[in-house]
Amino acid sequence: MAGFTKAGLADLHEACAAYVGPTRVPGLVALVARRDQVEAVVLGDLAIGGPPVARDSLFRISSTTKPITAAATLALIGEGLLELDGPVDRLLPELADRRVLARPDGPLDQTVPAARVVTLRDLLTFTFGFGVTFDMFGGPRPWPIVEAVDRLRLASFGAPEPQVPPDPDEWIARLGSLPLIAQPGERWLYNTPAQVLGVLLARAAGATLGVVLDGRLFRPLGMRQTTFWTSQVMRLATAYRPTADGLVVQDEPGGAWSAAPRFEDGAAGLISTADDLLAFARMLLRGGAPVLSATAVRDMTTDQLTPAQRARGGLGSDFFREMSWGFGQAVYDSGAYGWDGGFGTSWLVDPRHDLVVVVMTQRLFESATAPAVHQAVRRAAYAAMA
Repeated sequence: MAGFTKAGLADLHEACAAYVGPTRVPGLVALVARRDQVEAVVLGDLAIGGPPVARDSLFRISSTTKPITAAATLALIGEGLLELDGPVDRLLPELADRRVLARPDGPLDQTVPAARVVTLRDLLTFTFGFGVTFDMFGGPRPWPIVEAVDRLRLASFGAPEPQVPPDPDEWIARLGSLPLIAQPGERWLYNTPAQVLGVLLARAAGATLGVVLDGRLFRPLGMRQTTFWTSQVMRLATAYRPTADGLVVQDEPGGAWSAAPRFEDGAAGLISTADDLLAFARMLLRGGAPVLSATAVRDMTTDQLTPAQRARGGLGSDFFREMSWGFGQAVYDSGAYGWDGGFGTSWLVDPRHDLVVVVMTQRLFESATAPAVHQAVRRAAYAAMA
């Protein structure tokens, strides 16, 4: 049985084409998959005036890294190397005996003791007490904790910077020198928890994060193009940042992702292809085989936050409208799940309709909301269902 109508797929191509051009989205790869049918739309160029995009072109997936790191964590739990509700300080002693800021925007030396230890569940749900909230940038000057993170080169509160952070042991030591922003389990805070997960996975498995991801996910799923850097720079799209004066280069193909980083960032460090992300999505749709249990997939793809955690978290006042958070990704009231990457990618899985929508571009997001092209592709994919 066909997954999409012929007319709907024609509309999908038109929806993509409307956004592709040198002043809008220089290049795009969109995959929509339903049942056994996969439709690819490949348009535009890897760089403005450069070679054309191909279906296997590489894109920086930034925060779409987060659900991949979460899945690898669940794989190690399944092996007995980690415990979901166990404290993390056995492997991360740097996070033992935490202090917590008396006020999130207050001085670093005004703290109170943490009410309890940090658990692995706290990291997976982004509630361990440290991370990004938009509040920290809304005042006349950044909070002291933001200035400290920048000074320590943790690369935790902004766009991913693969060549900035130190090696994992030094990174976690520097993070451990800072107080938490909130009590463990109190509120949802973005990004840093997935970075900590990357360090934890490496220590639990006795290997680098890249080796852990490759052995537990990438090789079994055939995700051969997903990695933390590439020497095949001719396949990597140029990243652009939109400004009032047009698109400005954020990263060249021979830039930050063209050499092995000291710190493999489990929050936002990966590059990948549309087909690799489709393979990851289909693993979840079929219940986790051959890398995860059905229980792990259910936990990862269902709401794991309390109302109180949602009320005090998010990236903006309406962030949790019609969505919550599972393990490392958003879960929507509709039953769909997934997460976007601020460098221009989006990844959505809807098990009700056996639908996957992957959009790869190299234009950075301008807000926490997916840009119009990503929303248009999703609307067209749903409208095209047979």
